[in-house]
Amino acid sequence: MRKAGAEGRDKDYGGGHRKDRSGDHSGDHGEDGTAEPRHARKSIGAVLAEARQAAGLSVQQLSARSCVRETLIDAIEKDDFSPCGGDFYARGHVRNLASILGLDAEALVHEFDELHGGVPLPVRAASVFQVERPIKIRDRRSPNWSMAMGVALAVIVVFGVVKTMGGAGDTTTAEMQASSIPPPSSSPSMALAPEQPRQATALAAGSRSDTVVLEVKAKRSSSLQVRDSKGRRLFAGTLKAGKTSVWKAKAGVRVTFGDAGAVSLQVNGKEVGSPGRSGQRIQRYYKASAKTG
Repeated sequence: MRKAGAEGRDKDYGGGHRKDRSGDHSGDHGEDGTAEPRHARKSIGAVLAEARQAAGLSVQQLSARSCVRETLIDAIEKDDFSPCGGDFYARGHVRNLASILGLDAEALVHEFDELHGGVPLPVRAASVFQVERPIKIRDRRSPNWSMAMGVALAVIVVFGVVKTMGGAGDTTTAEMQASSIPPPSSSPSMALAPEQPRQATALAAGSRSDTVVLEVKAKRSSSLQVRDSKGRRLFAGTLKAGKTSVWKAKAGVRVTFGDAGAVSLQVNGKEVGSPGRSGQRIQRYYKASAKTG
């Protein structure tokens, strides 16, 4: 039989303090002195699932509140963290779900680190950032000087041949033909005239109104996760203090801020300040015309 009060050995994830692992271990042994099995403790997924059910929430409702996909919640409740895409994102999902369900988020994250361990390598922005649609500007065509010089040379040759033959009347005819040919200097103007509206059209296409431009400046170091409107990852890691990064994407971008008060934003050229309070972990969606939460 277990000693009295042994039922309280399990970790308290309901917001209480964690028990000291290096303290009294007398409650971790049975009467015969053998250690209690570690698997008797509830897993992270089981704790989250029980808390969700106790709160009367379905997976779909929890997904709507936490902005975590239903498939990910199902996998996490089964202690399958592989769909999360790495330890960094798994920690964030566990902390997010635990906070919404009223659990001790830091205790669960600590438990995750004990089981899965290791700190993820930082993701470089250059390796994940990809421009949604490159702006193409047509090269300006140079004037066709070769054709103009060829025409001028032909006129000179004809004039020389006629003059050599000594025909005065023919000379007059050759001069009239030469005067009817437009001077070479007019050819570049004619070639450049239709090109200008094409360049204006190309530049206008490059600044499409359906593209959102997000600029993030870190007042102090803060973790960020940036995805486009289709869920593709543009950045995940830590933006160092004093650094500024810019992302462009079609339709919109979804950003998860580890410390909302540590950054200031500029969306589509408009200053919007910090997205939240200092130390607050939030998620925001920014689109081409306005900001939504």
